[in-house]
Formats: sequence, structure tokens, C-alpha cells
Amino acid sequence: MDTKERFEQKGQGHVFQYWESLDEEEKRVLQEQADEIDLDELEVLVKQLVLSKKGSSTIDFSSLDPAPYEPLPGDILGDEKWQKAKIAGEAALCSGRVAAFTVAGGQGTRLGYDGPKGTYPISPVKNKTLFQLFAEKIRAARCRYDCEIPWYLMTSHVNHEATVSFFRENNHFGLGEDSVRFFRQGRMPAVDFEGKILMESKRSIAMSPDGHGGALRALERNGILDEMEAKGIDLMSYFQVDNPHVQVIDPYFLGFHVLSGSSMSSKMLPKAYEKEKLGHFCVLGDRLEIVEYSDMPDELTAQRDEKGQLRFIAGSVAIHIVSVDFIRKLTGKNSSIALPFHKALKKIACLDSNGEKVVPSEPNGVKFELFVFDALPFAGKPMIIETTRLGDFSPVKNAEGVDSAVTCRADQQRLFAQWLTDVGVSVEKDSEGVPLRKIEVSPLFGYDLETFRESWEKRGLDTDFSQDTYIE
Repeated sequence: MDTKERFEQKGQGHVFQYWESLDEEEKRVLQEQADEIDLDELEVLVKQLVLSKKGSSTIDFSSLDPAPYEPLPGDILGDEKWQKAKIAGEAALCSGRVAAFTVAGGQGTRLGYDGPKGTYPISPVKNKTLFQLFAEKIRAARCRYDCEIPWYLMTSHVNHEATVSFFRENNHFGLGEDSVRFFRQGRMPAVDFEGKILMESKRSIAMSPDGHGGALRALERNGILDEMEAKGIDLMSYFQVDNPHVQVIDPYFLGFHVLSGSSMSSKMLPKAYEKEKLGHFCVLGDRLEIVEYSDMPDELTAQRDEKGQLRFIAGSVAIHIVSVDFIRKLTGKNSSIALPFHKALKKIACLDSNGEKVVPSEPNGVKFELFVFDALPFAGKPMIIETTRLGDFSPVKNAEGVDSAVTCRADQQRLFAQWLTDVGVSVEKDSEGVPLRKIEVSPLFGYDLETFRESWEKRGLDTDFSQDTYIE
């Protein structure tokens, strides 16, 4: 049975309605899009998420409790548990068991920037891009632990070629072409409220990325899991492209994951206020779950404990360690478990029944998405550890205001000023802790307080901070 016949059999024959009017190149593109679609999977999703009248939420909020986590000690160097974790994490790194993985399919549209988000310049003095900062953190960790640490980047159909070209033009930032691997995220067709696939044009289906959870099955479908296993890699450090503060390679985090026997571990950030847009780490029965901020009832987000702190305080910042064998269990063809799809009602530009383009003013269709944190309920012994805002999380998402380039650059400078204060250097700052003169520290000099302190003590720099300063 050919592709057209399969679509007709599933009631989606309209996808090829204009086939005969297309030229050969247009036919090739439409054929490739159609071949991406698992019609059996789509049929199930339409029945469950589009045609069903059941509510989408399965959370019993009356039984929801805050998830336990490993708190960050006041003196990490003097804490026996954390130092034991560090030793275990460093052993995993030295053994070549770790890879870095970045979800990098986004564009810089919300930043007013034309290009892949990872190519956005964000460092305060040198204007290094997000990709360069991550690359330098990986290079520094490779040097420190004398290991490879390959880097896998999941792009999208929109930015794949531009991302690959950017790395090539920058000589892969010194990492070596063979140790940086790119692959595309999967896509799903959008459908109308009757479950019919929407057409973007006569020659193309309205396709959209399948969500950050699609990263896990993209790893399997693109042969990445096989590559990792062949290299002896069984641990993957997962992070998103919009967060330059992330500790790309964190031996403490790796160590807690290894010692706990976890298959998926996460970092939590104490929420700054009730309505902060972070998912909540929660326990429902014996399962760890992340409840989105938009789904959490107001009365729960406002709950306080006996000390007056938020009861549901553990916020998710999309930083994980995932075991490769666990990803295999979730994505294998014979797997008995799988991430659930979620539906999102969207305004989708598409063709009407007369073949005319329509730009709707109200939601007219459904997109399907997977969320990576939905893997947590299936994970054996999931581990959560606390992190700090400056140490791990200052995303750049918006053109202005909260989580913008302005706030992110200010946070970078606050962090660098903290490091300098720790080694006894006085830095003049404003009332919000931002240095009066710009400061930037290369990750190759130090990518956290410990590595910065070591480099500072070895090199004994005598730096004048009365002007913009770059430490490398």
C-alpha cells in the first residue's frame, strides 16, 4: 500500500488533494512530510485528545504533596554527603560515561533576533553566543577530567542548517567536529477539531515540533542511543539552550544521580514567589510528578509551612541527568511505557475547504506535544537536588522585562562579582549587586566557584576593575 492509499484508508486522503497540480520538488517535500507521520499513533491521539469529551487533567490535587529534595548545604566543601557525591560524579566523568545534550530547536523570535536562539550573543563583555558559552564549559570540563564529553544538539527543521553552519564557521569552538553531533527534532501534524490534518498549503502539511519530550524519542530514532552505548556513555546531562548559567557538567549532580541508583534526576530551584512560572515538583501517591504552574490551584501555590515558606517551593528549571538505558526503555519499539502526548489549542494558518489560505483569529486546531518531565513518574528512584538561581538559572526568553537579555547579563555579572568577592577582591557594585563596570569570566578560566578559585590562586591576577574587564 502506498502513502496516498494509507492516508485515504485513515480518512486523511485530503492531504494529497492537490497532488496532481504539484511539480516534482513539491511532491517530494509533501511525500517526506507524510512519511514522518505515524497514522496509527495520530488516530489514537485524535480519539483521546481531540474527539473525547473527557478533561485532560488526571491530577488528584487533594492527594498532592511537595516532593522531597536534597537541600544545598551552607558549606558545600565541608558537607560529607555532597563531597561524596562529587567524588562519584568525577569518577563517572573520568571514566568517559557522560555526554552533554542540548535542546536547541528554538528561534530567537521572542528576542527580536533572526536566527537560532543558540547563536544569540549574551555574555556581558565579549558578547559570546549561548552556543559558545556552553562549548567553553564543555572544553573546560574535558580538560579538567581528561575525557571526551561529546555534545549532542537537537535542532529543529527550521534552524538545523543554520545551526550546523554556525558551528562550522566557528570551527566547532575548539571541540572538534567529530565530538559535536546534530540531529533534528521530530514533528507532528496539526489537526482541526474533527481530527483532520490541517494543510499549511497545497504542497505542505501544517507540521510543528513534538515538544521537548520529543527529544527522548529523537535520540532513539536518530541512532544517538546506539552511538552513546558504543562509546561507553550511560549518563546524559540535559539542558535547554536559553540558559547560559547552567552548569553543563556538574560533578555533584552526576554523583547524586549515580549514588542514588536513579534513572532520571532533576535540579530544583526554590520559587521566589507564589506565581513564578516554574513547574512544581510534587508527589502523587508513590510517583514523582511535575505540575505545571498554570495547572496548580491557587490555594496550593499559596500554601505555607510552619516556617512561613512556600510549601510547594521546589521549582523545575529543566536541568536533568538521564540514564541512557532509561531512555531506551521509554522509546524502544517493544516498550510497555511511553510519554503521554498533551494537546495545545492553537491558531493555525491553513487552507480552507476551497484551498484558500486562512489566518484565524481564534484557535482552530490542535497541536500535539511531549514533555520531558513526564518521564519522571516512570523513573526508578528519581533524585532531586537543590541549586541556586545565579549558579544555574537565568534564562533569556524575552526581548525585555523578566528573563530578558538585560536581566541575564546582569545576573552573569552578579555571579562573577560573587566569585571575586570570595577570593578577596573588592568590586564596586550598585544597590542590586551589579558591578559598576562590566565583568566577564571565561568558562575556560572558571565555570563555577571552585574552578574559578583554583585558577585565581594559581595565576594570581592583579586586575584593575575600574574599567570593563574580561578574565580568561
